[in-house]
Amino acid sequence: MAWIETVPDDEWNEGPLGELHAAVVDRAHGRVDNIMAIHSLNPKGLSAHMGLYGSAMSGTATLRKVERELIAMVVSQVNGCHY
Repeated sequence: MAWIETVPDDEWNEGPLGELHAAVVDRAHGRVDNIMAIHSLNPKGLSAHMGLYGSAMSGTATLRKVERELIAMVVSQVNGCHY
């Protein structure tokens, strides 16, 4: 199993990570999901990831939002992710 160093999300209270924490914390589980936490050593990368996700989920003319959400749900389920 791969291991990637991250900044624990309870230490994201200052600086760039502190500014991003509210936008990425999973309120249902009370923590930052691993897919976001892997960017914690590079807050600019985290911000870019959030922008890419936002664009992918809202910026296509060929798929309705519900279709994009269903695709994301199936991919997460196949990958064994709760998010």
